[in-house]
Amino acid sequence: MADAEWLALACDLAALCPPSETAFSVGAVVVGPDGTELARGFSRESDPSDHAEEAALAKLGDVPPGATVYSSLEPCGARKSRPRPCAELIVAAGIRRVVFAWREPSLFVEGTGDEYLRAHGVEVVELPALADRARHPNAHLLGRP
Repeated sequence: MADAEWLALACDLAALCPPSETAFSVGAVVVGPDGTELARGFSRESDPSDHAEEAALAKLGDVPPGATVYSSLEPCGARKSRPRPCAELIVAAGIRRVVFAWREPSLFVEGTGDEYLRAHGVEVVELPALADRARHPNAHLLGRP
């Protein structure tokens, strides 16, 4: 599958999130260098504080070099619920490529994940054509249906 297809899957996973008034609904997929899905996750999947990338990465042991994380929302660079933001977890896992659809709005924290990832040598690709799809499960937070 191409980047847009994997990212569309991540956006679909965001719809599985239990709604929250204090956090975004996000989906994430980790794909190996050979194009196979390694793991997937979504916000609040097994814990009210889970972020999508965190949930997906927790399902993996070692991440093969060349893996990509697809996330409906820019991975967080700061968070209130846990000490390590998703951007830091991605770098620590050795992932060198991230593709996301929607830049994190400054509703809960400043969206700095893109900058953190780039500063640590991660290739970051934004596909804004899927941003509306990523925003859809978060409409209640954004003040629109």
